Order: sequence, then C-alpha cells, then structure tokens
Amino acid sequence: MSLPAARPIRLRVNGETVEGQVEPRLTLADFLREHLRLTGTHLGCEHGVCGACTVLVDGRSVRGCLMLALQADGAEVVTIEGIAARCPVRGEAVARGEATLSILQESFRDLHALQCGFCTPGMVATAHALLAENPAPSAEEVRLGISGNLCRCTGYVPIVEAILDAAQRLREGA
Repeated sequence: MSLPAARPIRLRVNGETVEGQVEPRLTLADFLREHLRLTGTHLGCEHGVCGACTVLVDGRSVRGCLMLALQADGAEVVTIEGIAARCPVRGEAVARGEATLSILQESFRDLHALQCGFCTPGMVATAHALLAENPAPSAEEVRLGISGNLCRCTGYVPIVEAILDAAQRLREGA
C-alpha cells in the first residue's frame, strides 16, 4: 500500500507567506516544527490535552497536534515566534529592528510565570487569544481560559497574575 500523495499548501505564518507540499496526515504542529523549523511550538501529549502545541490560527487558539496542516491552508498562523509581532510591543525597539517581547511576554517574565518553559509557548498563545477576546478578564475568567493548558511547575498562580498584569498594562496603554 502506498502513502498518500503530498498536497500543496499555502498559508501565512508569522506574517510571511509559506508554500510547500505536505502529506495529508501531517499535523500543523509537525509542519511548523519539521518543515518551517519553528520549534517553539512544543509537542507534549499529542492528544490535545496538554496545550503545549497551542498556536493561533486566524486569531483563535488551536491545538497544533490536532489540526492537520492541510486544514490551515489559506489561514493566518501565529506561533510563539511571531507573538511579539502580533501583540502590542515596545515601539522604539521595533522601529530599530531589535528583538523585543510583547507586553504579555514581559508580564510572564517579570512575574516569574514560567519555570521549565515547556508549557509557556502554548500558554502565551492561549492568553493572547483570551485577551484579544476579553481585554479585562477576571481572575476566574483567566483560570477558565487557560484551563486547557497544563503546567507542571508553577502552580498557575504566577501565570494568572501575569495575564491579569498584561491585561491591565494593555488597557493602560503600556
């Protein structure tokens, strides 16, 4: 029995148009990691349970391990590598072309909302989508919003605090 033939795919990833050929059963997470070398998209459980592979597809958080790459054909995909470009950032650093962090990423760093960092890319992508939908969430809404992302290190308290801090800073025009 032969393998299914590769199919063409075209999408925008972190603001750049990407084209290629993929097998029909290739997941979006594997496409990002193996074909585009965007290794910030982590693979944990590969069953959609842990949230480590969460990326943004057309502005919504999705599990990259559950979505086929072909399902993203024509979509706008943002990975952790592109989050800073999609979130409010420090304008002066961007104008100079320097690498910078989004306000959300700064809050994660400043409030120690990461330890080993394995869950962080998926957690940040989920939080980004949450804040885009609800710029002033309560602590309970944040906990509910990130409930699909597992973290074995932090106990979630600093993660919730970081998301609330970022929300406040964004509302204040930080």
